[in-house]
Amino acid sequence: MSRYDALLVLSFGGPEKHEDVIPFLENVLRGRNVPRERMLEVAEHYYHFDGRSPINDQNRALIAALKEVVKIPVYWGNRNWHPMLADTVREMRDDGIRNAVAFVTSAFGSYSGCRQYAEDIAGARAALGNGAPEIARIRPFSAHPAFIEAMTDRVRAAIAEVPEGRLIFTAHSVPLSMAQSSPYVDELNRACAAVASNVGKKAWKLVYQSRSGPPGQPWLGPDICDYLREIRSDAVIAPIGFLSDHMEVLYDLDTEARAVCEELCVKMARAGAVGTHPAMIRMIAELIEQEPSVCEATCCPAPVRPSAR
Repeated sequence: MSRYDALLVLSFGGPEKHEDVIPFLENVLRGRNVPRERMLEVAEHYYHFDGRSPINDQNRALIAALKEVVKIPVYWGNRNWHPMLADTVREMRDDGIRNAVAFVTSAFGSYSGCRQYAEDIAGARAALGNGAPEIARIRPFSAHPAFIEAMTDRVRAAIAEVPEGRLIFTAHSVPLSMAQSSPYVDELNRACAAVASNVGKKAWKLVYQSRSGPPGQPWLGPDICDYLREIRSDAVIAPIGFLSDHMEVLYDLDTEARAVCEELCVKMARAGAVGTHPAMIRMIAELIEQEPSVCEATCCPAPVRPSAR
């Protein structure tokens, strides 16, 4: 019997039609001093797919799989688009939920992938006031054997397509100030090393994608496309930093990185994200039965936001 009376799947959110794109991006970029030209550039990525991000459908698939194995109600809330977290927490209260546990769709520790979600939960509960359910949060899980198992299976399948390809792992680039104040890079390197070992690859490289923010702000690199142009060889690309094949994976890897490989006349195979791999569903079901560990109050502080230039 679970000690919780509900599971909350907490995610980033994404637009589902053309007219959602700009309001969604304004939510994402609020307070971040990103030039509007950059926002409109990113909007074109969504318009390339008719304005519909796959992330919501992928979360629906995750929730459907979880409902098959967990014995408590499963709710879903997002940071940036509907269903918005505050609305979901209100629904949980109205349904009589008092003690829930949240699974955040982010495996690695950083401000945006960990602490900010804790702040989102606290803000939603505070806005609701008396009667808001308690919500414990499962911490980032990049070292969990089931996550490594799922990613290993995805990478092994991609290697079968291009056996001699260079193994390249990708993750979302973040500002250096965020990386330096969190375990993000260390956790990524450990997970990459574990997966590479499992598939028998001694050589591998961690690179980054999806950079945003003011041009003068330093972010993690190298960028995946720059690295492909540097090595000019067949590649197996594994988006280890992403749990689902959402817009940034589809555009930055399946569209832009693949175009670079075609330009260079080299082969490319892209591993799937872990998604609803059975090991992931098993992992989540196990984690909600455990006492969540609590992050230190000083963990993953917010990066200093520079002025737009």
